Amino acid sequence: MPELASASPLHALAATPRDVAAARLVALGPAARLAFRGRETAIAAAGTAFGVPLPREACRRNDADGRFALWLGPDEWLLIVPGAEPAPIFDAIEAATAGLPHALVDVSARSVGIEIAGEKAAFVLNQGNALDLSLDAFPVGACTRTLFHKAEIVLVRHAPDVFHIDVWRSFAPYVWELLEEGRRELA
Repeated sequence: MPELASASPLHALAATPRDVAAARLVALGPAARLAFRGRETAIAAAGTAFGVPLPREACRRNDADGRFALWLGPDEWLLIVPGAEPAPIFDAIEAATAGLPHALVDVSARSVGIEIAGEKAAFVLNQGNALDLSLDAFPVGACTRTLFHKAEIVLVRHAPDVFHIDVWRSFAPYVWELLEEGRRELA
């Protein structure tokens, strides 16, 4: 997927990020992203084939060996594998769920990833998002589909001060610039 990395809508913006230790901003590399929807039997089979059980608790993620399964709705998950080609993962899940009611869509080219990390990362995010990002309300392992200003994002907390944002490519520069604006007062 090297062609996606050079075609990233964040390529030019992320080339010279400002150094703000309290809220570091990084454009993440390409990743396999699969949207999965299914019922009970398909959920278990998909998780086994993916190598990570699909979470059954609302707004939580499971991960193993660099793979992430994010619960986005009652029967919807986003499966992410950074740096991977989607086709083999897609084929393995399709084979495991053959004959079971489900939907699996490769959305790898749809989105890009952004990481914001540091002691003020939640503060910067809250300038464009109304969620309570305290550790009590949005603990490590939490994820949700939400809005950042006017852009839909998937927000994941990987560590107390590390958040990943998955955003549609067309909105990525908009989100990046607003995050930069939020970091400006910390510089």
